[in-house]
Amino acid sequence: MKKNFLDARELEHPKPLEEAIKALRELDEDSYFYMIHIKNPIPLVNLAQKQNFKSISYQESEHLWHILVAKNSDIELEEFLCLSKTDSH
Repeated sequence: MKKNFLDARELEHPKPLEEAIKALRELDEDSYFYMIHIKNPIPLVNLAQKQNFKSISYQESEHLWHILVAKNSDIELEEFLCLSKTDSH
């Protein structure tokens, strides 16, 4: 399984959404998109859902969100959730 990772915490608006949209376009059945952000990017989540992508958003702390998106609905995104304590990006 290929992970397409984006740490958007330091990016200025609208760069996180632009980069995320590019990443979603590149997804295939054997890959997923993983973004870390300072907030839950509602426009991205809504866009993914409208395009029938599977997605999860997890708030680890006040300013740390994990957003995972996959084109393949059979992928269990929860298995790929990496929290900072154990993460090795």
